[in-house]
Amino acid sequence: MARPKTYIIKLSDDERATLQKTIKNKNTCKTVLKRCQILLELDQEQGAGLTHAQIAHSYAVCKSTVANVVRSYMKNGITDIIRYNISPNSAAARRKVDGRMEAHIIQIACGPVPDGHAHWTLRLLEERLRMELDTPIGREAIRQALKKMNFDLTSVNTGVSHQKKTRNL
Repeated sequence: MARPKTYIIKLSDDERATLQKTIKNKNTCKTVLKRCQILLELDQEQGAGLTHAQIAHSYAVCKSTVANVVRSYMKNGITDIIRYNISPNSAAARRKVDGRMEAHIIQIACGPVPDGHAHWTLRLLEERLRMELDTPIGREAIRQALKKMNFDLTSVNTGVSHQKKTRNL
């Protein structure tokens, strides 16, 4: 037997309009989009009257996500639903290298090699970036940026291709 609902959600017309506007916005992330859809489904006046389990199944989330949306709405209101808060401890918040930085790293790596060297190394890139940029970037961040772009330092300036050679039998 299911427990009775602890919270009854009745959205105002302004709140419904805000949720609909957020859903129609193309820049809305998936997390906020699903939160808005879940909250609209939970509305007593215009919702379908589905249970938390049915809503969770239809939006491909777990039941605790639906309960968290309800709790968040009841505690903080609609603004907490339509805003995506990134934890300062998440990988995205700690990331030093963004798209512009990656482009700058690739631009330097494709450029001319310093005198006395056959190709770029991570240490050489780190030294060059330290001179050109305000914030220092470590070798590991540079390596991850190059790996993400599927960029090979050894094949850029030497013209050597590192593809597997197959033998015909």
